[in-house]
Amino acid sequence: MEWQSLEVARHGAVACVTLNRPRQANALDATLWRELREAMEWCDRSADVRAVVLAGHGRHFCAGLDLAMLAGLSARIADPCGGRQREKLLAEIEALQASVNSLEACRKPVIAAVHGACVGGGLDIALAADIRYASEDAFFGVREVAMGMVADVGTLQRLPRVVGEGVAREWAYTGRDVTAAEAFAAKLVNRLAADRDAVVAAALDTASQIAARSPLAVRGTKRVLNYSRDHGVRDGLAFVAQWNAAMLLSEDLAAAATADRQAATFRD
Repeated sequence: MEWQSLEVARHGAVACVTLNRPRQANALDATLWRELREAMEWCDRSADVRAVVLAGHGRHFCAGLDLAMLAGLSARIADPCGGRQREKLLAEIEALQASVNSLEACRKPVIAAVHGACVGGGLDIALAADIRYASEDAFFGVREVAMGMVADVGTLQRLPRVVGEGVAREWAYTGRDVTAAEAFAAKLVNRLAADRDAVVAAALDTASQIAARSPLAVRGTKRVLNYSRDHGVRDGLAFVAQWNAAMLLSEDLAAAATADRQAATFRD
C-alpha cells in the first residue's frame, strides 16, 4: 500500500509502522488518522505479520491533534439544523475513536516506541498499544484539559487501568507533562532506553521474540487478555475455556511439544 503520512517497513515477521510528519511533530491530521487505522487493519489481515512496532520520525512520537484539523471542524459539521450538526460531530469523534481502537482490534501485539512528545492524541494511541517503551527524553500529557475540552478518544478510559485512578485523575485534571522516569515509575511504560534509536531497537527486539512464538497462541492470548480486562474473572475464565476448546489442539501445540531444546517453527 502507498502512504502519505506513514512509513511501513518489514523486519521479517515484524511490521514497523512509523508516523511520518516530522515537520509537524507527527501531529494527527485527517490523513494520518485515516492511514493509522488502515495500517493497523493491513497488519491484522497480513498473515505473515506477527507483531507490530509503532514509532515516529523526527524529534517527537506524536504531538497530538493537528490544530488545523480542529480549526476546520466547524466547517465540516456545518448544518442549519442543530441536531444534525451535533450528529455530524458525533460521527467525527467516533471516527477518531475507531482509528485509536484499531491498535487494540489488531490481532497482532502492538509495541509503541515513544520518544519526545507523546501528548493528547499521541497518548491515546500509545495507550491502545499492548506494550509501551520510551526513550529517556520522552514526555507524556493529557493535554485536552489545557485546551478547554474533555479527552474523548480513549485516554480517560485506558489510563486509569494502567496507572491507577488517582494518578490518572491527577494527570487528566492538570494536563501537566509527565517525564519518562515518572511514567516508568507509574508503569505507563515497560522499559526506558537512551534515545529514539535505542527505544525502536528495543521494541523491534521484543516484537521479534513475539513473532517467534506460535501466531495462533499469541493472537489468542491478546484476545483473552482484552476480553478479561473488560469482564469479570468468571466471564474471563469461561471465555478462555471456550477459546482453548476450539483452538488448543493445533499443529502449533504439536510443533512446540516436539521442538525439544530447538526453537519451534510455526507457519503463519
